Amino acid sequence: MTHEHGDNLPKLTRNQAFVFETLQGAEGPLSAYTILDELRDDGFRAPLQVYRALDKLVELGLVHRLESLNAFVACDHPDGDRHGTIAFAICEDCGRVDEFGDEEITERLGNWATAQKFRLDKTIIELRGSCEACAIN
Repeated sequence: MTHEHGDNLPKLTRNQAFVFETLQGAEGPLSAYTILDELRDDGFRAPLQVYRALDKLVELGLVHRLESLNAFVACDHPDGDRHGTIAFAICEDCGRVDEFGDEEITERLGNWATAQKFRLDKTIIELRGSCEACAIN
């Protein structure tokens, strides 16, 4: 069984669709085990089911892994808008995560990689600190 999630999104398997929808509805990043707990009523029994779905969703660019949190978030723009450098601002107080891209940073890192003859596969930047709301308090 496959689901369609909009005109530009690829067809997903049942498990991928459930994992993606769970992340889209989440208030913040989720670990694979949290996703598993939320999907037990939908027939998920093993972590491997979640990890396989997450691997494919990351490969498709629909989900991002936050390395420092060992957690996952749905892409803010999963409609095929590919960006070279993905950056996340992570609030250490409330857990809010904002995704953004910056063409200048992407260009600078790409130029460095080219000059060093380094084959760049992906670039993910994580900024840790306090969001505006938490910084005020």
